[in-house]
Amino acid sequence: MGSRRRRSSSFTRFLEDIVDDTKDLVDDLIDRAKDVEEDARNAVTDFVDDEDDDRDAQETAALRKQLAELRAKIDELTALQTSSSE
Repeated sequence: MGSRRRRSSSFTRFLEDIVDDTKDLVDDLIDRAKDVEEDARNAVTDFVDDEDDDRDAQETAALRKQLAELRAKIDELTALQTSSSE
């Protein structure tokens, strides 16, 4: 049989366990904070991208409307020109 190492229950071992557990807790907290920060950044980026997409769609719709109005004017002027030249 292998020899089993028994931990002594000294005061320094107790303090060492507390420090190790505290380190693990702080590491976990930092990891979670990083995750929250990354998620927040992604959410803000997605929100801004959505606003940009909405703005682009509005600008595109406005340009299409202006283009349709311009085509209507051109058609009107073309019709006037052909009727006056006849």
